[in-house]
Amino acid sequence: MILEYENIVVGSCLRAVLFAFNNDYPIFFSEPRRPFRFSFLAPNTDLGCVKLTRGELTELTNITEVKVVGLRKELLWERLLFLLNLDGKVPLANLCASMRFDGEHLTCSNEYSKIGALNFRNCFYFGDDNVSGLVKEKELANPTYTCYDWIAFNRGGKHKVDYIWVGDDFVKEIWFYSSDRMCGNSPVKDACVVSTLTQDQLTDFDYGETMARFKMISEMEKRGMKGRQNGYSTNGNPKHYRFRTTPISRTVRRDPAEIRTENDQVSLPKVSEGSLLAHLEASCAAYDRFLRYL
Repeated sequence: MILEYENIVVGSCLRAVLFAFNNDYPIFFSEPRRPFRFSFLAPNTDLGCVKLTRGELTELTNITEVKVVGLRKELLWERLLFLLNLDGKVPLANLCASMRFDGEHLTCSNEYSKIGALNFRNCFYFGDDNVSGLVKEKELANPTYTCYDWIAFNRGGKHKVDYIWVGDDFVKEIWFYSSDRMCGNSPVKDACVVSTLTQDQLTDFDYGETMARFKMISEMEKRGMKGRQNGYSTNGNPKHYRFRTTPISRTVRRDPAEIRTENDQVSLPKVSEGSLLAHLEASCAAYDRFLRYL
């Protein structure tokens, strides 16, 4: 099967999906790059054009302040991909596992065999870890990765803090969220610790899941957070249980490297997310036949 296109988008980050939506281009990817769960739009961002209402603004509680944020970027990413799908602009959906460009065709394959090939005049490339031949990456001796450690609280998970900024490469920020392990809007919170690690550090115990948990608890205690009260000491001061946690999972995503293209058919758009959002409303007219039912 050979598909013929004038323009295509390769990639699945929010910028890629916005670009494909605004320009009415088909989009191809090997792995959906869903925005981080705690990435938010600005509070004044109006997405009524794609039938996403702001409702009550979300407030994130830090140790010392309350920050107001808009909708989660993940919701916009899902809605745009849904509309592109309805319009037939995601032909391979999530069936493709890798892509290879030989200078003439972009061959798409799943884990077993080739599933199709694309001919195109212009390709707008936004990044995909399983694509070869479209661009050349600068080789780094020790590339960096964004690491997400998801941690369950078995004790001490009931508090009002949503976010802690630490600033170190190892445990840069800590996000607390209502636990997914329990049904409903649970008062018990679990955590996600975000770090930036090198390739060597990924296999180093000192930067592993266990040490991430220990450092997270240390940063919480430095800021005066305590577990549930456990009576009083002999001098009348309240005692508290220590935090108890267990790891849920660790996910790792390689940070983008410097890339270049030597093919006139392939371009690397430098357009910003904000600029794409500014043109979103005008682009919705082409999808009105779907949006009217949402």
